[in-house]
Amino acid sequence: MVIKNRFFYIFTAALLVISLCFAACAIKNESTHSRPRLSNPNSNDLTCKIYSYLCSLSGSGVLTAQQESTWMDSPDYEMNYIYNASGKYPAMRGLDYMNDDFDGVNRRAAEWFGKGGLVTICWHTGSDFNGEWKDAMNDEVTDWDALFTEGTPENKKLLDGMDKGAKALSELQKNGVTVIWRPFHEFDGGWFWWGKGGADNFVKLWRLMYERYTEYWHLNNLIWVLGYSHNGKDYTKWYPGDEYCDIIGADSYDGGAQPKSIKRKNRYAFMNAGRIPPNRNCVKRRGYGL
Repeated sequence: MVIKNRFFYIFTAALLVISLCFAACAIKNESTHSRPRLSNPNSNDLTCKIYSYLCSLSGSGVLTAQQESTWMDSPDYEMNYIYNASGKYPAMRGLDYMNDDFDGVNRRAAEWFGKGGLVTICWHTGSDFNGEWKDAMNDEVTDWDALFTEGTPENKKLLDGMDKGAKALSELQKNGVTVIWRPFHEFDGGWFWWGKGGADNFVKLWRLMYERYTEYWHLNNLIWVLGYSHNGKDYTKWYPGDEYCDIIGADSYDGGAQPKSIKRKNRYAFMNAGRIPPNRNCVKRRGYGL
């Protein structure tokens, strides 16, 4: 994958007790010290500062992060486990708008952000933007052309569904919360509906949401994260363009330092990982921002 303007590497563990976010950012012209720029030129000042902070960690910092497990006794289960084991909470909390839990996610996100933490939100949902993980897996779009044709019933339904998430993110914007936004993850894996239509349709879908959220809803509190799967194939054709994303990466649930996925030529990051590799293994891999 060739990225014109920037590389951002981020690694978060979604399933285990502790997750690490190896944040590294390299600007195309490394000889300059200009402030890293988000894809949305209207991004608010706080969001720009957070992005600059993340980029500043390149090669020198590590953040802890953890995806919450709402199916446990409490959505704070993972966070409390980490605190009880270490005496500290993660720097970043991962949340999911799954099952239209907009109010709950927003409440927890605002609380976490208000205490000085970072928040990242994804969205497991069906093709009608209802439901959960199993709907994201089982649904299929039968007519992608109709979906993207303005004025069709399919297009209206799509926009109405997207707008549910936009309304929730708009509330967070009003409350001064910056969101590291990671929709349509693992798109190139072929198991979620948003990737089953192939690369061209995914790119159209991603760009449609980006433009809808930034130009129609004026959401200027988002850092857009493009999350590949661990398949390691055909990165370029799935890429929507520098002007449509801020962070790129990939999910992998293999163990160790993931040598098959770290490639010096095609750099990207791990976003979800099943097991955390030891530091000594990571140091050997040039793709990690350590």
